[in-house]
Amino acid sequence: MNRRRLVRVPASSANLGPGYDVLAAAVSIHLELEVEESGEFSVESDVPGVPLDRSNLCVRAFERLHPADGLSFRIRSDIPLAAGLGSSAAAIVAGLVAADHMFELDADLYRVAGELEGHPDNVAAALYGGFVICAEEGVERLEPPPELEGVLAIPPHAVPTQEARAALPAEVPIADAVHNVARTALLMLGLARSDLDLVRRGLSDRIHQPRRRRLYPRSMELVGSARELGALGATISGAGPTVLFWSHFEQTGGLLERLRAQAPDCELRRVTFAPEGASVRAI
Repeated sequence: MNRRRLVRVPASSANLGPGYDVLAAAVSIHLELEVEESGEFSVESDVPGVPLDRSNLCVRAFERLHPADGLSFRIRSDIPLAAGLGSSAAAIVAGLVAADHMFELDADLYRVAGELEGHPDNVAAALYGGFVICAEEGVERLEPPPELEGVLAIPPHAVPTQEARAALPAEVPIADAVHNVARTALLMLGLARSDLDLVRRGLSDRIHQPRRRRLYPRSMELVGSARELGALGATISGAGPTVLFWSHFEQTGGLLERLRAQAPDCELRRVTFAPEGASVRAI
């Protein structure tokens, strides 16, 4: 009987305000990868513009662990590309998980995924779900508070990750660093205690978002108006331009209505913070 696996991986939002390259969260938009021993290599995808050969990121990740000869790859994804929602991390994690499970490799998926992606935050959230804190020695994970939701506002213009990283200086003023350390501590304490007032206070950033403003001025306008719109606050998702609005679930409906009026140029998605990371099953 031919081996066949289905992998499901969540999107992710990294940085979360003050936690540049350290914090991330899984969100309830998903990529699915089906890999089947068909006797012939092939790639199918419903995502416009992705490669349908061995340069496909899911296949490249798979082949980091095992050759893809004789395998068929079918990719379905609701994660927008180049929007700061971890589309590349999800593809990498999907390929690695499929190979590891199909061939019982017991690989260090977090390490390999981080090497392929170049930074650990998105891949950690995609692998483990929930909220993650990425340190040099590994990952710590927090369960999402049950009353916390998000709304994604996705502007129409993409921001290349390389350009976003190039906008940041090698050094920052000590006052900005101290501000972000304090806000990161408040944010993590708020998530651990399910204290949304602490979460609100912990979303402020003075390191990466202000210095990238010229890349996504519309996004920063929305971040600045978050509390007026009824959110706890808002953060730029990853390299942008997507804005993640943080909301108590009872306030999310009103927030969405106000955003529809305030941001008609943006695609809006109501999401939860996904407690489950990558999953795989034989089919």
